[in-house]
Amino acid sequence: MIERHKSININETVYHNSLEIEGDGSIFKDALFFDLEHYIYRKPICVGVFGCCYFDEKENMLKVTQYMIENRKDVKSILILAKNYFKLMSDKYGKKYIITFSGNNDFTVINYLFQKYKIGYNIEEYFKHIDLQKQYEKEKNEPIGLKSLEKQFDILRDSELISGSNLAKTFSKIIKDEQYIHRMPVDKKEKILLYNEQDVVSLFHIYVNWGNVVNNALLEDNKVLENEN
Repeated sequence: MIERHKSININETVYHNSLEIEGDGSIFKDALFFDLEHYIYRKPICVGVFGCCYFDEKENMLKVTQYMIENRKDVKSILILAKNYFKLMSDKYGKKYIITFSGNNDFTVINYLFQKYKIGYNIEEYFKHIDLQKQYEKEKNEPIGLKSLEKQFDILRDSELISGSNLAKTFSKIIKDEQYIHRMPVDKKEKILLYNEQDVVSLFHIYVNWGNVVNNALLEDNKVLENEN
């Protein structure tokens, strides 16, 4: 199992433009930003990479945690680590929300695997789910993908884009061949981890800058409509 913990400095010092849910703009302080890379063949096979981060207000940092499987034996181990992480975040740090982008598929995968391996944990019993894709489509009444949304927020990635099919092929090889991970180039592992890391970090930046982009765009759209009328 590859386990990685990272702290990332946050430049934003004012968060009054964050997404408001039921009038509360400070939810990001009590939230986890969550994304999985996984392998599905007819049914969920494994979580390939578990990625989560949260905002540490005292240090003004994002604290990122990632787990990546290295062989078939890690399939259950990564689920146990995920459960322990969620319990720690809920019990010790008081986190109450999970922020995703199109996260229903991730929840379907991990809940299926929790049940299959008798882990005994249901994330949504402890955390309220906020899906930024659904929120955007609700407010703007138009579909959006994460990479397109990142462009609107001027988020520039250091990671290369990796397709879901390429990730699935990689995790399939890891599951089928115990030695594959040792033949796998180090930079390929780093690219996968960086890709997942930037997914969860992007969710934070989109959330806290929501008003700057989405709400301002809505105001501009309304002004255009008023002028046309």
